[in-house]
Amino acid sequence: MAQFFQIHPETPQHRLIAQAVEIIRKGGLIVYPTDCAYALGCHIGDKLALDRIRALRQLDKHHNFTLMCRDLSELATYAKVNNRDYRMLKNHTPGSYTFILEGTSEVPRRLKHPKRKTIGLRIPDNPIALALMEELREPLMTSSLLLPGEEYPMTDPYDMRDTLEHHLELVIDGGYCGMEPTTVVDLTGEVPELIRQGIGDFSPFAAG
Repeated sequence: MAQFFQIHPETPQHRLIAQAVEIIRKGGLIVYPTDCAYALGCHIGDKLALDRIRALRQLDKHHNFTLMCRDLSELATYAKVNNRDYRMLKNHTPGSYTFILEGTSEVPRRLKHPKRKTIGLRIPDNPIALALMEELREPLMTSSLLLPGEEYPMTDPYDMRDTLEHHLELVIDGGYCGMEPTTVVDLTGEVPELIRQGIGDFSPFAAG
């Protein structure tokens, strides 16, 4: 049965953050808030936890997962970033964007796109998410909390606990954080390409 932590959305309690990170390190699957919606998270190196997310969401092997990073220096460890990309990332992080970039050797092969070797990365503007990654000291492997057959992700932590308590180790209640997806921007080409329009404004990327 999943544990349930109520963490303050602006000043997260370090004791609870540390307990959550310990659950992640031991292979646990958690639900946590971001700046767009609640998400599923697990340790980047845990294949079993990743397989549990695939099963829970009924995802195929081509699904792109996202690495949630705490800052630009961490993002640059896991993605190949040129000068143009770095300037764009610096101007739009933290925020409600997911960037598609070529992954480095630090990214487990199973997380990359099987042909393009790309990975989605983002830096969320959410104190709880950032506190989790600061304590973890590495990215959090993440997927949207969008269950099969549903059009929108779950928004109520109590509903999450009732529905998913036998599929997770922890639900973090960080208050309401929306249900809109991130804007997905592919930075692997000559010009940024809009893959999915979400809450983030794409116009600055289109303008170069």
